[in-house]
Amino acid sequence: MRRHPRIRLTALLTSAAFVSTALAGTAHARAGAGSDPAPTDGAPLPATVDGGAWRSGHLQGMALDRRTGHMYFSFTNLLVKTDLQGRPIGSVTGITGHLGDLDVSPDDGRVYGSLEYKTASAFYVAIFDGSRITRMDMDAQSTGVLTTVHLKEVAADYTADMDGDGVFDGNTGNTPDHRYGCSGIDGLAFGPDLGRGDATRLTVAYGVYANSTRTDNDHQVLLQYDVASWRRYERPLTEDAPHTSGPAAPAGKFFAYTGNTTYGVQNLAYDADSGNWLMAAYRGKKPAFPNYSLFVVDGERPARWGPVRGQAQPELGRLVSLVPAGLHDGASGVHGYLSAGQYGLVPLGDGRHYVAEAGTESADGSPDGVTLQTGRAVLHRWTGRAPDPFAPQERHR
Repeated sequence: MRRHPRIRLTALLTSAAFVSTALAGTAHARAGAGSDPAPTDGAPLPATVDGGAWRSGHLQGMALDRRTGHMYFSFTNLLVKTDLQGRPIGSVTGITGHLGDLDVSPDDGRVYGSLEYKTASAFYVAIFDGSRITRMDMDAQSTGVLTTVHLKEVAADYTADMDGDGVFDGNTGNTPDHRYGCSGIDGLAFGPDLGRGDATRLTVAYGVYANSTRTDNDHQVLLQYDVASWRRYERPLTEDAPHTSGPAAPAGKFFAYTGNTTYGVQNLAYDADSGNWLMAAYRGKKPAFPNYSLFVVDGERPARWGPVRGQAQPELGRLVSLVPAGLHDGASGVHGYLSAGQYGLVPLGDGRHYVAEAGTESADGSPDGVTLQTGRAVLHRWTGRAPDPFAPQERHR
């Protein structure tokens, strides 16, 4: 079984009740914001990590850095950093694009996330310097805590004129445009090379439009990058003038046959315990597929060259395999599960995983009925049983 080291992540005792209302677009924060804890590598992991409630988009992803004792939550247009009691240490605001899944680099310790600006057809890896996130409401563009790297491959597939009419149809799934049904990016994780070994790569998963009328959108598309030299590409975020500084192509492009999903891989995670990749998605709608919500890519089987099914013109690609476990649909050959993980998924490398729960609540004393977005990480253990392979783990271990 192939294993791969990654940062082990920690989180936090369940927080106390909401005690204050934050300004500048955020809402409730936990008490005691602003002081960093000591590193806690090796400390017991709590059953629940509360990410708070915010005037923002819904929870998109989580990353846990056990070495420094911080959890990061992506709330679409807001990044929140907490300590090990779930108290907010800082936040990054002023993100008008879509901030998605997160992971912590095992090499430089920074927080990487998917970031898209569909109106500008611009797609980035956002890189946050967590050590500089020390207060609430830090502006993404002016404080220097965020740099971005442009992904040309994603932009090319997103804007592809597949019907040859000379018109790009924009941000809609109801079109033959967008190669492979690409709607941008969402899932993101560090892990080993899918093709030829254990070298660490950043893997970025496509969002894929739900469209039951086409046959070329039935794969999850995974791009892998060697980020060792990415500092030469990094640029500050300037939303009114999106840059195109980034690698000319990925180190590898891979295809996982799952059937069409609704917006592709929402959360991608590499599990060092099993050596496999977890892909959590919103369920698809095609009746020819089982439309599972969790797929497991077999990390022991290197990608192989083969036909990318359903394309208008024959195409060869590097195909990865699903683990033959869980539920199985005989007609399509697809394996998978029905489980959570779409809002955040953090493997801890020992059979345990933090699985996100997202919700809403009303702002205390709000005269206009403002709805706040909530998120928390809940500790589970992997059982592998169908239909849901995750079982809640309530006690410390």
